[in-house]
Amino acid sequence: MIFLPDAATFAQFAVATVIIALTPGPDMTLFVGRALSEGRAAGLAAMAGAFTGIIVHTALVALGLSALIVASPAAFTALKVGGAGYLVWLAVQAIVKGSAFSPDTARRKARPLSTHWATGFGINLLNPKIILFFMTFLPQFVTPGDPHAPGKLFFLGLSFIPLSIPLTVPMVLAADRFAGLLKKSPKVTRIVDWLFAGIFSAFAAKILLTQAK
Repeated sequence: MIFLPDAATFAQFAVATVIIALTPGPDMTLFVGRALSEGRAAGLAAMAGAFTGIIVHTALVALGLSALIVASPAAFTALKVGGAGYLVWLAVQAIVKGSAFSPDTARRKARPLSTHWATGFGINLLNPKIILFFMTFLPQFVTPGDPHAPGKLFFLGLSFIPLSIPLTVPMVLAADRFAGLLKKSPKVTRIVDWLFAGIFSAFAAKILLTQAK
């Protein structure tokens, strides 16, 4: 099929994807945090939301819209502020509400999976670093001037999801099992809340420092 890259190119893409999937980021922090706090279903729902964001980013790159966003200082700044603000809000929620780790967790009503999906989608979509990453990463596996480049970009971008799942799902499942141990120690779970808040805040700062190049 014309939109399929050759085997060697796809193999290189697969290796790069595995390395990227194992690199810590706000998405993975969210998956693990939700699995720890509200169970594996919540973690998997957040992961599904982030993967939906990957589909949107892939479409933006294939259609050339990401380049327009990065080329517009106002649009890129708005995206940075929105993304960083969203991460700071999640950090505050982890501290104020305890990210569902606190001792009264069992008495709280579990949030619907759609809420976790929306959070995952938002944290992915509002991350300008992901736009820059896809703009620089995907085109490396397509030959300049290829008339079928948009189709190949779509294929590669969407392939990022099934290639990442074998790595991300086990992390979510492991976090779900670890949650039982955490909830036996209120002091430790509170430390974890502050840890996640600190991580989200650090990623927010990195996003604000991101430059369009």
